[in-house]
Amino acid sequence: MLKAAVMALLIAIVIGTGPTPVFAQAEQSSPEAGPVETAPGGAGLEQQTPDPALRSVDDVELYQPVQDQLIGRVSIPDAKLATLVQPEGRTWRAFRTEGLFWGSIAVLGVTLAALTGFFLYRGRIRIASGRSGRWIPRFSFWERFAHWTASLSFIALALSGLVVTFGRWVLIPLIGHDAFTATSEVAKYVHNFIGTPFVLALFFMLAVWVKDNIPSRADLDWLRNAGGMLKGASYHPETERFNGGQKGIFWSVVLGGLVMAVTGYLMLVPFAVTGVGGMQVMHVVHSVLAVILIAIIFAHIYIGTVGMEGAFDAMGRGEVDENWAREHHRGWYEQKRPARPYRAPPDAPPSAHGVGAE
Repeated sequence: MLKAAVMALLIAIVIGTGPTPVFAQAEQSSPEAGPVETAPGGAGLEQQTPDPALRSVDDVELYQPVQDQLIGRVSIPDAKLATLVQPEGRTWRAFRTEGLFWGSIAVLGVTLAALTGFFLYRGRIRIASGRSGRWIPRFSFWERFAHWTASLSFIALALSGLVVTFGRWVLIPLIGHDAFTATSEVAKYVHNFIGTPFVLALFFMLAVWVKDNIPSRADLDWLRNAGGMLKGASYHPETERFNGGQKGIFWSVVLGGLVMAVTGYLMLVPFAVTGVGGMQVMHVVHSVLAVILIAIIFAHIYIGTVGMEGAFDAMGRGEVDENWAREHHRGWYEQKRPARPYRAPPDAPPSAHGVGAE
């Protein structure tokens, strides 16, 4: 006890007789005492603070409000760490944990319900005249390669993105924390690396199909009549190689996919281009577009499989039945149909023989 009292006394004496701190010197100095020593670079305390009237460390506010943010000072190179409180972060977190979750359930749920209801109402769209057994080339190998690369990549991106985004609420109750940790780690790497083949496939699709996806007047007739899907199997609007619905899917996937690629790559290099606020905006754009594109692809998969007879053949084998082409893409069929020689009945007069009639 005595030793502690003696030590405290010695420390008090040393502090009291030691050199006066710089800030105390600044307060006690007079014009006759000469200039006060400043920090390296020659800038005094009044030049280092937002308010020149602040001349003492006791006058400097701990937080400086800037654009509704609470920002302090840091001496380390990473200046963004000076932001202590960002009100927009609470808004983003609410979107991330609630808005995105329930919004995705609503959009995807309504899409699946609508497709189910349409199938129950309309059934599978059949080839009205039946299959002819004659095939017309529809897509080349490279066109199908680009389509399937983009399709499989998108499915991998969608599934991995859903795991990373909603796995905490959906998968942890089902598989537990340890299994979810391993699953989400794999999903993260899949999502990061599969984006590259997806983007390459988008550019290839844009190069080979842009000429066939320019909007035209024929698309207006297709849209007005919903592609003939609501009028019965006997009505099919005039179309080109791609109808209005296919063109809409093409531009949605290409443009939406490229925007998602840009925002995704920027999020892979955080703060390289923008700050915290910009990163939050990119995440919102990326996630909202992802949900919309997943809903669009649901409809695309439905039509290409169970929704329409003969549609899958186009990308499955690269050929379509001649009757399917005549009914659904008459404009394109008239250009691509194979020429077959006309064969007159045996009892027909010689003048009836010719070429090119059907």
